[in-house]
Amino acid sequence: MFEGQPKGLYALALANTGERFGYYTMLAVFVMFLQANFGFSGALAGSIYSAFLGFVYFMPLFGGMAADKFGYGKMVTIGITIMFLGYVVLALPLGANEVAVTAMVMALVLISLGTGLFKGNLQVMVGNLYDDPKYSSKRDAGFSVFYMAINVGAMFAPTAAIEIMKWAQASLGVSEADSYHFAFGVACISLIVSIAIYYAFRSTFSHTDRGKAAAAAGDTAVKELSPAETKERIVALCLVFAVVIFFWMAFHQNGSTLTFFARDYTATSSTGIESMAFDVVNLVLAIFLVYGLFGLFQSTSGKGKAISAAVIAAAVGGLIYKYTTLPAVTEVSAPIFQQFNACFVVALTPVSIAIFGALAKKGKEPSAPMKIGLGMLVAAVAYLLLTIGSIGLPSPEYTADGQPLHMANVSPNWLISTYLILTFAELLLSPIGISFVTKVAPPKYAGMMMGGWFVATAVGNFLVAIPALMWNAPLTVVWGVLIGICLLAALFIFVILKRLEKVSK
Repeated sequence: MFEGQPKGLYALALANTGERFGYYTMLAVFVMFLQANFGFSGALAGSIYSAFLGFVYFMPLFGGMAADKFGYGKMVTIGITIMFLGYVVLALPLGANEVAVTAMVMALVLISLGTGLFKGNLQVMVGNLYDDPKYSSKRDAGFSVFYMAINVGAMFAPTAAIEIMKWAQASLGVSEADSYHFAFGVACISLIVSIAIYYAFRSTFSHTDRGKAAAAAGDTAVKELSPAETKERIVALCLVFAVVIFFWMAFHQNGSTLTFFARDYTATSSTGIESMAFDVVNLVLAIFLVYGLFGLFQSTSGKGKAISAAVIAAAVGGLIYKYTTLPAVTEVSAPIFQQFNACFVVALTPVSIAIFGALAKKGKEPSAPMKIGLGMLVAAVAYLLLTIGSIGLPSPEYTADGQPLHMANVSPNWLISTYLILTFAELLLSPIGISFVTKVAPPKYAGMMMGGWFVATAVGNFLVAIPALMWNAPLTVVWGVLIGICLLAALFIFVILKRLEKVSK
């Protein structure tokens, strides 16, 4: 998985890991912050959340246009600086008055703008690493590794947010509403680490920092396309963007209706072996176990197998120790469920790469567009599972002052399993889709086309609000809508499959 990759991949991946850790630390508690601090209803908080996600992923279009002209590295630096200012504003405990609301909105604007300059352009730089023929066959695997690194940061984010809030309440005596600002402060620190990594290892990827101006000056790495070829590629990418809109609408329910389900319907405590899932240390040990097993079977040297066996033994020993020291009851907070998707991405990425690598050797690996279509089908299965788990549950109810009531104590395994299946869908669609964009995009418009991918994500994030607005309806209706859009999107991608496969050859 890691063999034969360009060195710049790891530097860019780690820089992105730091930034994503801060972003997901903030996102894990953001909806609950809006309700606890400002008293917003679930519908209003969900609408603000989806609007924010929409702008976060819409702005890379303009960030990409700027980078095509001025260079990717410059936009990355400016972007992370602006993001930092946004998190600083969120970290200030300004209360719940109009000034605080205005400051919150201003912070969201800064974070959206900064992300627009940072996120897409960093990924274009990753794609540029594979323009070298020596690495071209590693493009999909490289983006899977990059995507896995993003989720390393995301995996620890919910725990970081929850633990820093608990510490602030217990040690400093701050209220629950004020404790959220400490979680936002963690995001500030993570961005400092991110930009430090970026500049410390910049020499490994500096050759990827080129825009349209560089191409005009005679950059030989940029291949000229005819107007007809350029148009054909752009149209094909736009068709893919139309599909991924609906994937992100379904997937990004993790911070909206899936969090509502965790808060309103899922058991607030866990015991026994099930409770081990809510300790991020146990998840890390499980990941080491997976990687150790892969190393044991894939290593060609005795030394490699011995190291893998040692990793397996240490992971198993750690898990046994953690099991014997389990508390009688483990508290389950709603935001903690957001760690599972990231954990599953990190654990399952080598599985995904190994499966498709084996299929590639037999000449049977699905094309990137086919993987995207399969990802939509798998997402539909995830919500079908949650629909089954929601049968017989009552619709949400609220107290007189509008606070949600806890309606049931559904096993956490329903939600964990849903996240697991959604992760399979994500691994089929997201890293592969990003790789597809960097491969198919006309070189002179690489930044803009990567921005187009994020615009599609943005539209999907705006649509995230629809299930949140339906939250008072029966749960089977809410999940049924998501199943329907995933199936329709899959059907569309299969109809246009041959056209997409043609431009990617």
